[in-house]
Amino acid sequence: MVTVSPLTPEGSGASLLRFVTAGSVDDGKSTLIGRLLFDGKTVLADQLAQVEEASRRRGLAHTDLALLTDGLRAEREQGITIDVAYRYFTTARRAFILADAPGHAEYTRNMVSGASTADLALLLVDARHGVVEQTRRHAFLVTLLGVQHVLVCINKMDLVGYEEARFLGVQAEIRAAFTHMPRVELSFLPVSALNGDNVVGGSGNMPWWSGPPLLQFLEEVHVPAAKTGRISAATARAPGRFPVQWVIRPQSAEHPDYRGYAGQVAGGEFRVGDEIVVLPRGLTTRFRSLDTFDGPLDVAKAPTTVTMTLENDLDVARGDLIVTPESLPTVASELEAAVCWTGTAPMRPGARYALKHTTKNVGAFVTEVLARRDIKTLEEVADGRPLLTNDIARVRVRTTSPLVFDPYLDNRATGSFILMDEVTNETAAGALIGA
Repeated sequence: MVTVSPLTPEGSGASLLRFVTAGSVDDGKSTLIGRLLFDGKTVLADQLAQVEEASRRRGLAHTDLALLTDGLRAEREQGITIDVAYRYFTTARRAFILADAPGHAEYTRNMVSGASTADLALLLVDARHGVVEQTRRHAFLVTLLGVQHVLVCINKMDLVGYEEARFLGVQAEIRAAFTHMPRVELSFLPVSALNGDNVVGGSGNMPWWSGPPLLQFLEEVHVPAAKTGRISAATARAPGRFPVQWVIRPQSAEHPDYRGYAGQVAGGEFRVGDEIVVLPRGLTTRFRSLDTFDGPLDVAKAPTTVTMTLENDLDVARGDLIVTPESLPTVASELEAAVCWTGTAPMRPGARYALKHTTKNVGAFVTEVLARRDIKTLEEVADGRPLLTNDIARVRVRTTSPLVFDPYLDNRATGSFILMDEVTNETAAGALIGA
């Protein structure tokens, strides 16, 4: 049985799995998550009462479990998901953070946010309709974001008579859609979220299916050591990376000469006495101390928040990257990246945008669209047209001062950035370097 834990997943003793729902609108993502929470006994009485009342106001004869994850009033009124809804629960075997992402094309940016820290994507497909354009877009985006495990839940099997032939047909469609994404590990599961078939328990309606139900699959699926924040297992083993967020200079009588550099370790680990390099200027020194709120450390590993002091009095500023010298990142003012264009205004070639990368903010120009991804075929197209909302493309970017970065698949924190419209402050694009 699933039990509600008073602790966040990071505080529990179980291993942690982060997963995100993906897929087109009305494929049943929120209903599936609501069914998982309800059948797993994780719904508190007052939450269920609110959902039952909201269902009655909408004239429904049944309790709409999708409302368990629709937290915004507009979501409950319209019966759609607008923002990412996060839920936390534990079983005896694992702790979970789930992100219920919207399916509407106009909210693709929210889906990208929810998938950016996921270990696994739960891709919903309506058994009646099969693969549609938004299914392809979400599938491509989760793989672009480095999510290597995709569980395809072919939902609404009750509306196709629980037919095995229809399940196998949609499965074949999905496999064909993923031919351009060879890094992905695919699994399949036939479900009816509305009726609870193959969600927490099995299904007597599909005797031809011998695989585990959804909850058991989530408990048993093997993924690399869990992510915390944006730090993946690979990042934790990577060379040391520390973006400087805040320079601490109290200049008090008690600490007249103290100079510390605060932030979160974004890769690898650092030890007192280690030689380090401060980029982009290439200054070298060693650590004097690693301080936290709970006291000093000998070793600071990703994703520890720490204040570092150095042996030498160097000019280190917010946005600089402190690294270990054995494998240096790239320092450049021109780079190529994959972008998901989320702005409402079309991309203007040559226009200036604000770029945020780790703790650094600089000006940037999209100098060239190298290729746009055709969502229907997943082929790259070089047609020269400006990027529109939800377009996915490879672009060339030039910045007003150098960035220090790694490929996204090596380090999510130092391998990604966002572009913002300098006039409206709207997020124009999320970008993955070298993806």
